[in-house]
Amino acid sequence: MGLQINYPFGDIRSETAYMTTIQKFTCNPYQENTYLLFDDSLECVIIDPGMYTGDEQNVVLKFISEKRLKPVLLLNTHCHIDHVLGNKFIFDTYGLLPQFHKGEEVVLNAIVAYAPQIGIRYEVSPLPEIYLSEIGIISFGKTELEIIFAPGHSPAHVCFYNRADNFLIGGDVLFYQSIGRTDLPGGNHDLLIKNIHEKLFILPDDCKVYPGHGQATTIGFEKQHNPFLN
Repeated sequence: MGLQINYPFGDIRSETAYMTTIQKFTCNPYQENTYLLFDDSLECVIIDPGMYTGDEQNVVLKFISEKRLKPVLLLNTHCHIDHVLGNKFIFDTYGLLPQFHKGEEVVLNAIVAYAPQIGIRYEVSPLPEIYLSEIGIISFGKTELEIIFAPGHSPAHVCFYNRADNFLIGGDVLFYQSIGRTDLPGGNHDLLIKNIHEKLFILPDDCKVYPGHGQATTIGFEKQHNPFLN
């Protein structure tokens, strides 16, 4: 429910940074990007699981099994339906409860009412035992992710920055030549623009941004070419 991009079904791409491998799966009718992050410890984090069909679920399971990964964390940048459709599946499969900011719980709870109206089958996500704060470090294996609190697209959206490898898992905040929509409940256009400028654009220009929809970009490119920000 962020930027809508026509992207091929089942698109999977993998990139290896200095330490951390980023695996992308494009899922569900919204063409949402689900990310798996892992390093040579083989511990992995699942971010924004959007798997909707059995085929999409099986592709992720097969990848985790073939790479002999150990899922240890389930993170949500925010709780719009397209980013949480796989939460229940990941919990049932690996026993992982989601972690997101407490301010997103109202967004998650609203899905039960509106999912049938838009024709989406929704398996209700479990709630966290641990909520993410506005700042902090998430650690797994040899990898650290810094929490960046960047609401505007949703009430308590967070991004995850890997300083060692200089990449950002950005959710629906910043896209290639676009930004997250702000016309959904809890959206705030001015706040989104403010957070992009004050919290994302302070990152290095060559920081690679992996968004919730569409192709990757960089901070420097968006500073120069994003029509919503110039």
